Amino acid sequence: MENRLPVIITRELIIYPSVVSPVMIGRPFSLKAAREALALNKKAIFSTQLNAEVELPSSISDILEYGTVGLFIQHIIPPDGTIRAIVEGVEKVKITELVYQDDTFYASFESVELQTPENQELGNYVRILREYFAKYIELAKNVPEGAFTVFDESADPWGIAYKVINALRLKFDEQIALFKINDLNELLSKLIEILIREIEFTNLKLSIESRVSEEIKKYQKQYFLQQEIKEIQKELGITEEDEFDSMEKMIQQSLMSDEVKKKALSELNKLRKTPPMSPDSTVLRNYLDWLINLPWGIYTEDNLDIKHAKKILDEDHYGLEEQKERILEYLAVLKLKGEIKGQVICFVGPPGVGKTSLAKSIARALNRKFVRISLGGLRDEAEIKGHRRTYVGALPGKIIQQIRRAGNSNPVFLLDEIDKVGQDWRGDPQAALMEVLDPETNKFFQDHYLEVEFDLSQVLFITTANTTYTIPRPLLDRMEVIPIRGYLENEKYHIARKFLLPKQIKASGLPNGTLQISSKAIYRIINEYSREAGLRELERQIARITRKSAKIYADTGKKIKVSNLNLEEFLGQPRYRFRELNETLPAGVAYGLAWTEFGGEILRIEVAKMEGSGKLELTGQLGDVMKESAKAALTFIRANYQAFGLERDFYNKIDLHLHVPEGSIPKDGPSAGVTILTAMLSSLTAKNVPSDIAMTGEITITGQVLAVGGLEEKLLAAKRNGLRTVYLPMENKRDINEIKKEIIEKLEIKFIKHVTEFVKDVFHF
Repeated sequence: MENRLPVIITRELIIYPSVVSPVMIGRPFSLKAAREALALNKKAIFSTQLNAEVELPSSISDILEYGTVGLFIQHIIPPDGTIRAIVEGVEKVKITELVYQDDTFYASFESVELQTPENQELGNYVRILREYFAKYIELAKNVPEGAFTVFDESADPWGIAYKVINALRLKFDEQIALFKINDLNELLSKLIEILIREIEFTNLKLSIESRVSEEIKKYQKQYFLQQEIKEIQKELGITEEDEFDSMEKMIQQSLMSDEVKKKALSELNKLRKTPPMSPDSTVLRNYLDWLINLPWGIYTEDNLDIKHAKKILDEDHYGLEEQKERILEYLAVLKLKGEIKGQVICFVGPPGVGKTSLAKSIARALNRKFVRISLGGLRDEAEIKGHRRTYVGALPGKIIQQIRRAGNSNPVFLLDEIDKVGQDWRGDPQAALMEVLDPETNKFFQDHYLEVEFDLSQVLFITTANTTYTIPRPLLDRMEVIPIRGYLENEKYHIARKFLLPKQIKASGLPNGTLQISSKAIYRIINEYSREAGLRELERQIARITRKSAKIYADTGKKIKVSNLNLEEFLGQPRYRFRELNETLPAGVAYGLAWTEFGGEILRIEVAKMEGSGKLELTGQLGDVMKESAKAALTFIRANYQAFGLERDFYNKIDLHLHVPEGSIPKDGPSAGVTILTAMLSSLTAKNVPSDIAMTGEITITGQVLAVGGLEEKLLAAKRNGLRTVYLPMENKRDINEIKKEIIEKLEIKFIKHVTEFVKDVFHF
């Protein structure tokens, strides 16, 4: 009889029956399976991938055919959202079917009949295994504490065998081979062979370690003898250029400033007087190594041909005309003036729109080296400005490290994700960045480790961010913001055709001309498989097609044609569907437009009424500002009950529950005010809101509709989701003129100054 349980797929980890093992679960589909198991009977099937590099297994052939039913004994959920659990293996099973449903793997399985012979030979095998395992534990140093107690804790020979396998730390392929064995005598025989092999290996290793230890003592003796020889040579007047003379020569020949040379020579003199075996000697050597190998006064020559720069930008990016023009203006000033004082470019936009690749193109156009650091999650100021040399293992900060890697003093330096810099007790990295980016101070930048000034004024700093809201104002004032919006459907098509598809065909090893994807198929991938502001998911879906095509071509040698009709054979069922514009939303439901750092989104707001005493329940991880918008909307409805055909004391007879789906995602901001009021009115009056409209705007308790931000991203989201009509605050009317016509075409935009205008238009009060 077959059973069914959720499946947690591990990488290079096998859960054995009768063995208690720690497990860290992090991938979304396994997290969902674990949550379901914990909510039911705390049981799940644990199976392992055959190829650990695969992120999402696609079929049963990607995993081991055998698995273990595991029981969650303990678990914790740390702040990073993973699950860390202690799992006990209960039963070995054979997986007969693997199904991926609702972002979770489920498996049908059947119990495995383990063959346990009842004879004297079995007892002899267990006894031999015990003796060899005891000898192995005596020799090895990496065996878990208490490993030998497996023989005392369990009389089950299968449990003993699996616990020994778990303690041996074997190669993963060997673990799989052992786990497949269903005959106990065969398994014990194999384990005894492995233990004999490991004991011989360990004996050989210990012998080698002993010889190496003797060699080290020998080399130490040679070192001291060499030092004595040097002293004798000095007495005899024999001289040769030693390490210190070589370092002094390099310092004198470098383009350091006089102040830095003075510091370097002073540290070199300290090193000469420091005993070689002293810890201070290593510190001084490392310090001098950094000083000598920094590119003092070394600069690459810029290519300031504007036509060449335009050609490079057009080769690397489709569209982005406004951004390219801003970059060319920037380079033109650099050409005419020789410097751009006080200008740091900051590309702001959703993920995947090309911020980093634009920075790389600028470096290529200028013929400069390109270096980058990611600032996401950075909380320690020392990461920017380095540690003092008094700390053990001190190093310069990331700025100086990347300058050294560039090999010159004027690279294009990308500071990625500057909006995600944090601060805590270790310091404020944002304040350190202000010194780096300020042209008045970066000429005299001083790293804590170097303790001398290094000129960063010729470095072309470029920053990227998803939003400017989290960047401190003083830091933002040092940057020129160039916004990059999400891509239109037509732009995505051309980028996919001209850039992404050729790139992935080359990456998959397919010969030219062996794969063709029709235009309809590309448009369908854009709309049904990768609805996003940027291009990363689109590229991932194209990569899936090229990988599967490579497999087909390798097997058959035939050319592959992907069309609208066979697309699902390559990508499976679509993840998104076009919104049915003629469907009717239930009463109490309305669509709003929201801005996120990942682009614009459609926000579904639901309100339900029920008998009660005037309570307002708010769910969906709403922030304080959004909660205040809900209270303001309800206050306005109560104050104007007659206009909406409601009873005077309607509020005392009912409770309202406002919910914003996708409750695991925090939501905040004032722009959902109009949408919240619309959903409340729809629920209270039982009047439906058309499904093809959406709205955005902050409201006051008197019904005024105030301006909001992120219009371009919100309108793109409305267009991606097939909406026809969008209601915007009247104060935003002037902003529409700055938005491209391609974004607002086929969208009917209506402006509202007061809630009553909107309510009359939608509900016809």
